[in-house]
Amino acid sequence: MDAHEVNRARAKLALFVADVFASLPRKDQRAKSDCYLRGLMLDGRRKSIQPMAERLPDGNEQNLQQFVNQSTWDPVPVRRRIAERMVPQIGPDAWAVDDVSFPKDGKMSVAVARQYCGALGKRANCQVAVSVHAVSDAASCPLQWRLFVPQEWAHDAARRHKSGIPQEAGHREKWRLALDTFDELAGWGLVPPVVVADAGYGQNADFRDGLAGRGIGYVVAVRSDVSVHPHDVQPTVPAWSGNGRRPQPRYRDKPSAAAVLVAGHGRQAFTEITWRERSRGPMRSRFLALRVRPAGVRSRRLAQAAASRDGCWDGVLPEVTLLAEWPEEAEAPTDYWLASLPADTPLAELVRLAKIRWRIEHDYRELKHGLGLDHFEGRSWAGWQHHVTLVTAAHAFLTEQRLAPKADTAGSPSTRSSTPSRTC
Repeated sequence: MDAHEVNRARAKLALFVADVFASLPRKDQRAKSDCYLRGLMLDGRRKSIQPMAERLPDGNEQNLQQFVNQSTWDPVPVRRRIAERMVPQIGPDAWAVDDVSFPKDGKMSVAVARQYCGALGKRANCQVAVSVHAVSDAASCPLQWRLFVPQEWAHDAARRHKSGIPQEAGHREKWRLALDTFDELAGWGLVPPVVVADAGYGQNADFRDGLAGRGIGYVVAVRSDVSVHPHDVQPTVPAWSGNGRRPQPRYRDKPSAAAVLVAGHGRQAFTEITWRERSRGPMRSRFLALRVRPAGVRSRRLAQAAASRDGCWDGVLPEVTLLAEWPEEAEAPTDYWLASLPADTPLAELVRLAKIRWRIEHDYRELKHGLGLDHFEGRSWAGWQHHVTLVTAAHAFLTEQRLAPKADTAGSPSTRSSTPSRTC
């Protein structure tokens, strides 16, 4: 947005800030929130504090630095209000879980470590955060964030103290952070219609089991080598000699890799599905859905533990749907998902949900390139949490303007005006 557009939106922004930042105890803090959001939304290459302050007529670098890096305001109630406000407006078809990386130099920025960096596509020095987004075909919005604390930070007292990491924030796997986030959001009265995730989460049997145990349906990507049994294969119980432990039920045949099972049905078994229309034409490909039972040692142990809580373990593994994509031009299937939705879910709906993660890629582009999500130059835990919360608020405000009934009229802040820019 240019200065003229921001100026036109000032009244709406003031109402938005008054609601979303109502938990901030002081009037001057809410005023700084308004100022920071305008800085994030204004056109400009860098969205770190110094250049934002220089672009704003009421921008005071020292005040904004203190507000973001030293002030003790709690970002969680702000995020909660954003989530409560945005979920009804978006009407999500799913919640998407993903992680986002922030390349960094040095080793003192909070939770920075040499790890896989999605932004660079390789291992590099970076921070990583887990995010959960409410997603529909028309809009999306981050609901909550968790900064991943690498193992090397778990017991590094000096760095933890200097960056202000809370005592309770230790090393925790990303899939556990995602489940923690669902629990927190449930405490806010927000429950996902279904969860979608990439293979970094979907391949993890513990993550899928955690969703199932919470009564949350999922459509998650997996690798082609995920082990599965056909759904109609039943376990058998070997005869017991009367000595020692009774033998456990087991499947007579070894599981197959998903790629092997799917390829055995042949290209002719796949159905062409169009899942989205876009300006360059329809998005379509060929898909097959099979009912299967995920196998592997971890899947079996989790199923046995769940059955033991409810009664006797009969050896039957849970049944889900394996979705596979085989593009017309490809020599073999290319992508795979596991879905815990009812067996009669239409194939077109499975495909739409499997592909809906494109919305959060749109989120990340706007959050990073438009609103400066990865431009924060501070090093503290509090500073990172505050900045991410303020960026989320700016993104939510812009999403509201786009969803408004007259969002594409000439007077809308979401459209580009030809009027020369004025100072906001």
